[in-house]
Amino acid sequence: MSRIGKKIIEIPSDVSIRLDGSFVEVQGPKGTLARILPEGVELVLESGNAEVKKLSDTRKAGQYQGLSRTLVANMVTGVSVGYEKALEISGVGYRAEIADNLLKLAVGYSSPVEYSVPDGVSVKVDKLVNIVVSGIDKELVGRVASEIRGVKKPEPYKGKGIRYVGEVIRRKEGKTVGAK
Repeated sequence: MSRIGKKIIEIPSDVSIRLDGSFVEVQGPKGTLARILPEGVELVLESGNAEVKKLSDTRKAGQYQGLSRTLVANMVTGVSVGYEKALEISGVGYRAEIADNLLKLAVGYSSPVEYSVPDGVSVKVDKLVNIVVSGIDKELVGRVASEIRGVKKPEPYKGKGIRYVGEVIRRKEGKTVGAK
């Protein structure tokens, strides 16, 4: 039994859900998201709430129930509120700038790294070291933030690199000269 799958999804008044078999389309003030639900589950709409029900009692149906509930809840939150991931750059001379959907990162390589921002996501750079990735699709926002972080992951000795805001980097002690 999926505990997450049993939870009811509350739908805000400015969000509408359209069903066509296993195809779900969610519209809200920020945009529209669509997805096909896996086999074995169905979405039931009733008076401002939505519930994902499994069609059989198999283990796979229970797993898909929890997955589908989470995906639909993320779609509802995305079109009504949106998602945001914040990154920060630390290191002497490290900086970022954005121009024409192209993020240029100067992070210690011989030339700046260029990252093309995909459609559906907006990237803002503040004070040359703070990057904010935002959009309505949680999966896409997380993937883009992860790819930007992957350009120069924070290293454990000095902590230089790109990291999520609030991420704690476990620091290592450097080499020491010991007395013999």
